[in-house]
Amino acid sequence: MVGADTAWLIVATALVLLMTLPGLALFYGGLVRSRNVLSVLMHCFSIACLMSVLWLALGYSIAFGEGNAYWGGLDKAFLKGVDAETVSGTIPEVLFFAFQMTFAIITPALIVGAYVERIGYGFVLVFSSLWMLLCYAPVAHWIWGGGLLAGAEWSLFENGVNDFAGGIVVHQTAGLAALVLAAFLGPRKEKSVPPHNPGMVMIGAALLWVGWFGFNGGSQLAADGGAAMALTVTHISAAAASLTWALWEKIRHGKATLVGMVTGTIAGLASITPASGSVDPLQALIIGAIAGVLCQVLCGVVKNLLKIDDTLDVFAVHGAGGMFGILMLVVFGHAGVTEQVGGLIVVGAFTIVMTIAIVLITKLITPLRVDEEAEAIGLDLTSHGERAYDMTS
Repeated sequence: MVGADTAWLIVATALVLLMTLPGLALFYGGLVRSRNVLSVLMHCFSIACLMSVLWLALGYSIAFGEGNAYWGGLDKAFLKGVDAETVSGTIPEVLFFAFQMTFAIITPALIVGAYVERIGYGFVLVFSSLWMLLCYAPVAHWIWGGGLLAGAEWSLFENGVNDFAGGIVVHQTAGLAALVLAAFLGPRKEKSVPPHNPGMVMIGAALLWVGWFGFNGGSQLAADGGAAMALTVTHISAAAASLTWALWEKIRHGKATLVGMVTGTIAGLASITPASGSVDPLQALIIGAIAGVLCQVLCGVVKNLLKIDDTLDVFAVHGAGGMFGILMLVVFGHAGVTEQVGGLIVVGAFTIVMTIAIVLITKLITPLRVDEEAEAIGLDLTSHGERAYDMTS
C-alpha cells in the first residue's frame, strides 16, 4: 500500500460524503417551500444511512465482485474476505469500499430533487433501496467493475466506456430515474414558487463544489498528478458554467439570480465529472461554458415541452450534464464515439426500464404520493411531525 494514496482517499471519501450531508440536503432544502424543507433533509439523511447499510450487505459485492459481465455476484456480501490488510491497487480495499459507498449514497439522493413536496416517505425508502441495488450497482459493475461496458473480455465494446467519475454511472442514471419518477408522480398541486431560502441553496452548492474535489480527484485512486489535474479541471468547469448560466439568465430575464448562478455551478460540475480524468483546463473551460447555457435551456424543455414536474431540475442539470460530458470526450478525442454513445444507449434503456419496474413494485408496497391535504399542509408536519421554522415567534 502507498501511504499517500491511502491518505488522499480517506480525505476524498469524507469530501464525497460532505456532498450529500450536508451539501445536497441544504441545496435541495433551500429550493423548496418552507413547509417542506425538513422532509427534504430527512430524505437525504435517511438515504445516506440506508444506502450505507445496503452497500455493506449487497451493493459493493454486486458492483465490484468478480461475478460476470452483468453483475459482481455475492461473494463479497458484508465484506466477506476483506480486512484491514486486503488491498485494492495501492489502497486498502476497505477504503475503496468506503469511497464507493459515498457514490452509492449520493446517486439515489440526487433523485430526491425530482419528487420533493409530494412523495410518501415510505416510498422514498423502498424505492431508493431497490433502485441502488438493482439499477445503480449493476451499472457501476458494467463500467467500473470490469463488466459489460468496461473493455474486458466480455465487453460490448473493445475499448470500454470512458466515464472517469460518473457521467453515466451517477448522473445519467439518477437523471433518467428522476424523470421517470416525476412522470409517475405528476405535477405538484400548487404552482411553483421562488425558493424559500436562496442563502441555504448557495451554502449547499458551495459544499457540493468543495466535495466534488473528492468526487473527481479521488476517482484517480492515487495521490498524483492525475488527481491534481482532475481537481483543477473540475474547478474551472464549475466556475465557467456559473458565469455562463448567470449571463444567459440576464439575457433572457433581465436579471442574474443567486440561485441561478449556483445551479450553473452544479451543471458545470456534473458535466466535467466523466471527463475530469482526460481533459485539460482549456477543454474544461469549454465544457463548463457550454453546460451553463445548455442545462438552463433544458430546464425549460422538461417543464414546458415534456410537461414533467421534475421539481428541482435533476434531469436537466445532472442527467443532461453528465451525458453532455460523456459526449464531449468524443469531441476532444479522448474516447471513441461507438463506446460513448453505445454506453449512453445501453445504460439509458436499462435505467428507464428498471426504474419503471421498481416504481410499479414499490407502489404495491407503499403509496407513491401523499394525499392533497398533506401536500397542502406540507410534508414536514404531516410526514414527520416537525416544523423547520417557528411561525409564532
